[in-house]
Amino acid sequence: MGRESRLIGQRAEERATTYLIDEGFTILERNFHSRFGEIDIVAQRDGVVHFVEVKYSKTYEPIVQITPAKMMKLYRAVEYYRFTKNLSLPYQIDALLIKDTSIELVENISL
Repeated sequence: MGRESRLIGQRAEERATTYLIDEGFTILERNFHSRFGEIDIVAQRDGVVHFVEVKYSKTYEPIVQITPAKMMKLYRAVEYYRFTKNLSLPYQIDALLIKDTSIELVENISL
């Protein structure tokens, strides 16, 4: 990933974090890395842990970036996180889709 792409990703994650806090979430962790993959944001609200995948696009719908292969990596990273943190709370995987003028939270994309 180039430097400019990394900066765009960091800005998108900052916007995502601010959005989630404004929506009543508590941020537990950002950019959790494991050998299975990365989790962009781990947040909690109302007793549910949300594993949030942040996607940004200027020109097309960001949801198309969440491919079946990406979902498998995300599942593995979530399971590893839950195991290492001894997490027994209910959880779900969400997508936070960012465009230049809008942010949309799509909850429970793992169904």
